[in-house]
Formats: sequence, structure tokens, C-alpha cells
Amino acid sequence: MRIVVTGCSGQLARSLVERSRERADTEVVTVGRPYLDLTRAETILPTIERCRPDLVISAAAYTAVDQAEAEPELAFAVNATGAGAVSEAAACLGLPVIHVSTDYVFDGSKEGAYVEDDPPAPLSVYGATKLAGEKAVAAANPRHLILRTAWVYSPFGKNFVKTMLRLAENREEVQVVADQWGNPSSALDIAEAVLEVAARMIQATDDSVFGVYHLVGTGVTNRADLARHVLAVSRTRGGPWALVRDVTTAEFPTPARRPANSSLSTARFSATFGCVMPAWQHSVETAVERLLRDGRR
Repeated sequence: MRIVVTGCSGQLARSLVERSRERADTEVVTVGRPYLDLTRAETILPTIERCRPDLVISAAAYTAVDQAEAEPELAFAVNATGAGAVSEAAACLGLPVIHVSTDYVFDGSKEGAYVEDDPPAPLSVYGATKLAGEKAVAAANPRHLILRTAWVYSPFGKNFVKTMLRLAENREEVQVVADQWGNPSSALDIAEAVLEVAARMIQATDDSVFGVYHLVGTGVTNRADLARHVLAVSRTRGGPWALVRDVTTAEFPTPARRPANSSLSTARFSATFGCVMPAWQHSVETAVERLLRDGRR
């Protein structure tokens, strides 16, 4: 199985490459700028075609949530138009596509976990562009899987877990919002699940597996308690630690509004593919241990 992934440096792209090395029958090829540029449609089909894949994973995105408020045209060009062009290119080559989306398509006003059929209502430019991307992907290629995930962290790139460890190196106390709830999700866990799903999609003889799914870590927490867990694990392993002080979202306003409730139900994904994501606490522990180990090296 040969998979092409748009984007080279993102958390999921790098996690897919790492996890694919553990599978003798799977090869992951990442492609990005300048060869594949989501703002230049003419680069997309030729680049994917040269890779000769069995499936395309659309992972590249404009992810600067706050900056998107000042650059809506660029965010839309990448997250909507570009994502649609990737899906269309896959369709032209007769390939299925897996597109990665976000919890930010919801406004966070629901009580309890969001399911796939809940009506989207994004609060931010970023969320609106990702929702437009979902629609473009679905319209361009009937053999699509749209995976909404949330609160992604990994040993790679920038993410909340790494930020907490970095801040704790120089501070005795960190302030973290306690009124935003969601599912911390390991990019390595997501990659493992995606590779399992990819094989099913390639072999699918009907449309029953295609559609929209939620894929996040098991369990819900708030950002402050997530920070506490990260730093508690770090402390027991001899790493940096700081006291976490709860604050409200209102005390830390940002250009882009965040949903207060980002929790997503993975029941549909589990029922369809037989895959249950690990508990977020366990995966956070694994990530922190690796980050500390790599830092000491």
C-alpha cells in the first residue's frame, strides 16, 4: 500500500511516516511546497500522479487559528479551495481520499459530545474555512473519508504538550484556561488508526465506509487539567514542573474565538472500523516520556 500525504512537516504527516515504518506492506510519501502548493492548483494533480499512490491523505492545512482572522483569503485558499483540489485530483486518478478536519467546525454550545450529524456552526475564520474544505472534498470525490480531530499533540512541531513543558522550564506557575473542554489526541494514535482505515478504503467495494467521522483520544478534560497531567508526568520522570492556575477564556481573549466544548464522539468510527483510541491520559504519558528522553539526548 502506497500512500501520498499532503504536507511534510505537520504533526500528522510526520506521525504517519513514523508509523508506516513499522508496517512492511505500507509506504508513506509526503509532498509539500514547492512541488505541491495548495494555493497553486496546477501543482496538485501532477505531483500526486508522479507518486503513483493507492490512496491520498489530505493533511496539509493553514492552521494558524488566530492569524487566520487577519488572513481569511489565504486560509480559505489553503483549507477550502486547496483541499477540494486535492480531493478532485484523487478522484481524477481513481483514488480514495482521507481529509483531516477539526472540532472548530462546531461552536461549542452543545451539552455533551458532538456527533457527526450535529449541525456545524464555526466561530472563527479557521473553522469556517475547514468546514468549507469538508464540503469541497465531499463534492469532488465520492470516495472520501473526512476525519475531524481535536487538541492534537505529538513529539513533532508545535503543540500544547510541548508548550507546557517549555513554560515549566522557566516558570513556577502557568495560567491555563479551565473552561474549554475537549479530547486530547495523540497524532501517533491518529496515524495508527488512519493507516488501518486506509487499507479498508482501498479494498472497499461499496460506499458504506465513506463519509464523515470523528477521531479523537478517549476521554474528555479541560485544558488546565490537561496541563496538570502533562506536568505531573514530567515531574515524576525528573522533568520540569510548574503549578497550574485556572483562568477563564474571558481573561485571555484571542483574535479567534474557541469553542467551549470541543468534545467529539467516536462511536461511529469505532462501530465502522472496530478501532478504539487509547485513553488520553496514557497517550499523554507516552508523549511526555518521549519528549523528556529526546531532550536529554
